[in-house]
Amino acid sequence: MAKLADGRAEDPEVKKLVAAVERAQDPEIRKMKAWLKGWGEPESPAMNHGGMTGMMSEQDMKDLAATRGKAFDRKFAELMIAHHDGAVAMAKDEQRSGGNATARKLADDVVRTQSAEVAQLKKILDRL
Repeated sequence: MAKLADGRAEDPEVKKLVAAVERAQDPEIRKMKAWLKGWGEPESPAMNHGGMTGMMSEQDMKDLAATRGKAFDRKFAELMIAHHDGAVAMAKDEQRSGGNATARKLADDVVRTQSAEVAQLKKILDRL
């Protein structure tokens, strides 16, 4: 979703948040993929954006790509809130029942940062 913002987002705060999301999530995704490879596990469906709460459907992505300006900012915020809520739920599950200390640490980071971004996105929605 963040990659769609270039040329579509209008709101300066949305643009700033997009950059923060990309800086945080790109390394997280690479780390999780490396773990799976190191453990001899296939990349999970959730890592492919399917079958997970908060993951966007192909139609959601098409609808988002078709918008510009304030409409994009609003749709982006709504979809990113759902996406982050799904990630936070998975991270909390990892905190409760995960067996790998490094993965639990990443889960702590995800809960902290993405919960803060959800709060920020809700404030953005309130003023759009």
